[in-house]
Amino acid sequence: MSDDSPVRYAVDERIATIILNRPEARNALSSEVLGLLPERLSAAEADDDVDVIVLTGTDPAFCAGLDLKELGATGGNLGGGSGADGSRNRDGVRGPFPRLSKPVIGAINGVAVTGGFELALNCDFLIASEHAKFGDTHTRVGVMPGWGLTVLLPQAIGVRRAREMSFTGNFMDADEALAFGLVNHVVAHDELLPFTYQLATDIVGNEQPAVRQIRATYAAVATDDDAWEIEARDGRAWRRAHFRPEAVAERRAAIQARGQQQ
Repeated sequence: MSDDSPVRYAVDERIATIILNRPEARNALSSEVLGLLPERLSAAEADDDVDVIVLTGTDPAFCAGLDLKELGATGGNLGGGSGADGSRNRDGVRGPFPRLSKPVIGAINGVAVTGGFELALNCDFLIASEHAKFGDTHTRVGVMPGWGLTVLLPQAIGVRRAREMSFTGNFMDADEALAFGLVNHVVAHDELLPFTYQLATDIVGNEQPAVRQIRATYAAVATDDDAWEIEARDGRAWRRAHFRPEAVAERRAAIQARGQQQ
């Protein structure tokens, strides 16, 4: 995959690495990225030479969420079929990923914000660089989550901390994320991928049908279809009643200015 692709893909030692690669936009999720990301994930799922998927970003960010500039220009219709509006995605499942049987490890190299935070939450588990920060800025932008944040974030850190993050829009740093159980490990920035690949190699060394079965069992136990549907329903109602494309540029500028102070 060429280095200038907005979603890079490589396979080595039975590990597929998928890299969000729009560093100039802090790896924001444009329509192009929202189309390519599930393609790369599906390619890893279909490849018999892949057992584990690692998802990361090109420094300095993991993912700044939906591309607000494009979101405003499209009237909120960004990434049709991605499921970002709470509907089932083009693969018929909820969330940003297609139907997968293989583990996905998020290697969080920098900020993971709003839709980027949801992307991280949909991974099986997370390894954080010391530079990682997590923020739910849906209320700052004036949009609602569609990839399961209101379900997955409370599962990870508890409902009271989740409410605080969502109501305030304040960021959680890597050490806090470790203390609250959001991430499994925090490592030096230069060690993020080597450490993640070592864990992926540990998974590769196991019986793969067993890994995929226990992953499926965890998913079945943790999935709450009713809660996902409530999030989707409320998001649709919000967009009909309150979403104003003309306000997105103003909100985007305010978020960027405030984010520089985090």
